[in-house]
Amino acid sequence: MLSILKKDKPAFGSRTSELGALGERLAADHLIRSGMRIVMTNFKIPVGRNSRGAVRTGEIDIIALDGDTLVFVEVKTRRSDDFAPAEQNVDRRKQRQIARTGRVYRRVFNLEASQFRYDVVSVVLPELEAPTITHHRAFWSDTDLVYGQRQSGR
Repeated sequence: MLSILKKDKPAFGSRTSELGALGERLAADHLIRSGMRIVMTNFKIPVGRNSRGAVRTGEIDIIALDGDTLVFVEVKTRRSDDFAPAEQNVDRRKQRQIARTGRVYRRVFNLEASQFRYDVVSVVLPELEAPTITHHRAFWSDTDLVYGQRQSGR
């Protein structure tokens, strides 16, 4: 009986990851149409170690150039924004993670003197409607982050 219930069901999270991947593709296309150049997608790199010594990996969904400005983009995708806007999930903790990964990226590629910013692209993909894509430029900056203190999200 239990095997019948499990049959033809996708693995946990696969629908979510498919939705996220689609949102990231739509976001990249949107950024290109707005004149930005995509440098890299799904950038992952070790950014340090946790208290147990395990490697911590940082990820940035899209790295782009807007003129001479390096842009680190977090993409948030939802089926609906009835409950809350997708960008609300980019809280201070997530911002710090992306900022840390961005610093490592700039150091690794010798871009520490480059202008940069952090953007968020919100993608809403209703089942039977066209997607809604909202680009939030400069959603936060390093000066917004106070390291070592807890803050509420934006």
